[in-house]
Amino acid sequence: MLLSDFDYELPDELIAQHPARQRDASRVLTLDRESGGLGELTVAGLASLFRAGDLLVLNDTRVIPARLNGHKESGGAVEIFLVRRLAGADEVWNCLIKASKSPKPGTRITLDAGVVATVGDREEGEWRVSFEGCDDFWGWLEQAGSMPLPPYIKRAPEGEDLERYQTVFAREKGAVAAPTAGLHFTPALLEEIREKGVEIAPLTLHVGLGTFMPVRVEELSSHTMHREFYRIPESTVDAVRRTRERGGRVIALGTTTLRALEHAAASGELQHGEREADIFILPGYRFRVVDALITNFHLPKSTLFMLVCAFAGKERVVNAYQEAVRRRFRFFSYGDAMFIS
Repeated sequence: MLLSDFDYELPDELIAQHPARQRDASRVLTLDRESGGLGELTVAGLASLFRAGDLLVLNDTRVIPARLNGHKESGGAVEIFLVRRLAGADEVWNCLIKASKSPKPGTRITLDAGVVATVGDREEGEWRVSFEGCDDFWGWLEQAGSMPLPPYIKRAPEGEDLERYQTVFAREKGAVAAPTAGLHFTPALLEEIREKGVEIAPLTLHVGLGTFMPVRVEELSSHTMHREFYRIPESTVDAVRRTRERGGRVIALGTTTLRALEHAAASGELQHGEREADIFILPGYRFRVVDALITNFHLPKSTLFMLVCAFAGKERVVNAYQEAVRRRFRFFSYGDAMFIS
């Protein structure tokens, strides 16, 4: 399979630069996997697509303000981008560093409120950085950091992004990008879905920078997939089992949720616990857990676009995307959504 097989044309003006005026005002393109049939509604009407006995699984990760600005002892400006917290240490992270000259191990960078970042070793393009000088790292980060908007949003973060680039059910800190399908959901919509007899269960997958990294090989069998930490509670595994027993559908809210569930079921049976997902889903993959998917529109040649093509069939997905362009749907993180069943 080739990278060029997953390209499509997208006018730049359809890349959403701001969220819709209300979370549930976005549009939803529906795609039937069996027939290829397409429909349209708004997020506010999404509950109508659920059935009693279904299970909605969502990703409760919380986006952190991962971008930090500081200066070296020489006075040179430095940007630090938090990528992944090292296990058991809130103040030690793998980071990307942007500076006029690449820092050396031992370099000290002064940040807001007198906090100092000390640069350690570098591995696979990421620096190990430790932060000193604050009693409450997370509280300091909320004040000192800025929201890490995706590179295709061509503006600086604004006040609205603090709320709108976060799901209403975000709880577990650690993501550097939002699980964007969840951005459309409101507490009222979740309650309406519950009232239809639908269970809702969480998992946590901390979305990493790999989500935005381009695939750099033409032959996809040579691509190395990025890894993302996830945790699936035993209660969520039990909810999936109950859904199967009553004949309901497991509906994943977002590709991050789907990736976690499918990776955790690689042995043939869904497992609870903590792992790192590095699953690369291409057409031909046999889905073990997920029956329906709510997702935003994804970048051409991205692994997430490939995943959606695997889930619904490449020809049908390409046709749906072409129709979305024709109907002037909004694309990517702040854009509109799809419901694929």
